[in-house]
Amino acid sequence: MTKAASPVSSPVSWRALLAPGLATLVALAILLGLGTWQLQRKAWKEGLMAQIQARAYAAEPGAIVPEAEWGRWQPADDEFRRVRITGTFLQDFETPVYGLAPGAPGHSAMQGYYLMTPLRLQDGAIVMVNRGIVPMELKDPASRPESWPTGETTITGLVRAPEERNMFTPADDPARKSWFTRDPQAIAKAHGLERVAPFYVEADATPNPGGWPKGGQTRLELPNNHLQYAVTWYGLALTLVGVFTAFVWRRLHPSEA
Repeated sequence: MTKAASPVSSPVSWRALLAPGLATLVALAILLGLGTWQLQRKAWKEGLMAQIQARAYAAEPGAIVPEAEWGRWQPADDEFRRVRITGTFLQDFETPVYGLAPGAPGHSAMQGYYLMTPLRLQDGAIVMVNRGIVPMELKDPASRPESWPTGETTITGLVRAPEERNMFTPADDPARKSWFTRDPQAIAKAHGLERVAPFYVEADATPNPGGWPKGGQTRLELPNNHLQYAVTWYGLALTLVGVFTAFVWRRLHPSEA
């Protein structure tokens, strides 16, 4: 007697696939959402890079935001803008902030100190200037007496927002002149300075007397790997579809599998 052929599928088989199917749909939605979010981040990053390039490479440097508007200052509206300011450095309040200067291609970064120095403008207001970096051994101003400009000085550079702290940033210790963040307001408070801008100006690469400090340390290139990340997430989503399809086929065709 010939045996009847087994049905390809049954209601029980389909019910057994319900839970895995729902889990797969949730995971697929998450993966597709992450891929789409990376594409959105890519568009945002490209817009930000275009904005930075337009501000930083302006043909002529502009003026800083007037003191009357400092209370409403926002980094998104002004950071990386090329400006020119004139005033007198308050050398006694020079503040060395530990940092790493990006190295040239093929060279490692240089450890040193960024020299945050108040520049008193002609109207009495103060803008903190990051004059540039010096190596570790030149932290003490006495080791580089020729580095100071005399009299009224004009600085061209980029407007920068206060450096943000994170969980790995050591605490500043003004009493020991130990600083780890380029924060103009915190530095001004430690020195008892008033009428200080909420931003600072990062001096360009114009040489300083004696060769130090070295300005122009701002890196204008931003990492933009979002397309690669998006392709990864979409690739995982496609792989998930393939794996689930194979899983369903094996469950519905156990003899062929």
